[in-house]
Formats: sequence, C-alpha cells, structure tokens
Amino acid sequence: MKNQITTPWQAVQKARSVMLDNHREHFIGLYLNTHLKVIKVELISLGTINTCIVHPREVFRPAIVGRSAGLIVLHNHPSNDIEPSEDDMKVTRRLKEVGEIMQMPLYDHIIFSGDKFVSMKERGGVF
Repeated sequence: MKNQITTPWQAVQKARSVMLDNHREHFIGLYLNTHLKVIKVELISLGTINTCIVHPREVFRPAIVGRSAGLIVLHNHPSNDIEPSEDDMKVTRRLKEVGEIMQMPLYDHIIFSGDKFVSMKERGGVF
C-alpha cells in the first residue's frame, strides 16, 4: 500500500523528506492512520550538531490535530554514531508513556545517519 510504513527503513526514507541538512539533529514525527499509512510528516525540532530539545506536547500536538492513530518518531545523529544515548532512551520512554495514556501508541523511535539506522523497537528494552 502506498505510504504505508511496514519497516524502519521506509520510515527513515519518509523522514528525510523534511530534513533541512545533515549537520544538525532533526527530530521528526510520522503520523499514521489505523492502516499505518502516513497522514503527516512533521519536523518537530531542529537542534544542533549533537542535541535536540523534544517535549511530548510538541510531539503529540500534530497527532491530536491530525487525528492520528499512532506515530513513529525519528532523529538523525550527524556524528554517524547511531547508538542511542541515555537521553534518547529517556525521551523514548517518556513518549511511549504519554502515547499509552492518550491511547495513541508510539510504534517506534528510529535513530539514523546516512544509510545506517537503529530501531529502538527492534532492539527491545524500551518497547
């Protein structure tokens, strides 16, 4: 199905469509309907070379307004090191908790750089 996200790599490809450059962190939301089709791609936060401020209200606002069934968040690491930091894990846990409360699931948090990525859902631990 067109626009349906079934793999982390498809999510990365969609996220790239709103990136301004590869030198700063971009925190991006993919907002999905019940069939996992993308209804909106949004740049949530634009950071520096190694950090991006992320607040749940900014992540979930487009989901509420757009009546999303769930979401995937992604961010790039300009350093090319795709290993999740402790801050990445904290943000993921927090967004997952908020999504559960709102009955709007966070399906994945993907970190990417170039052609490399790590799906925090596939890696386990937080999900």
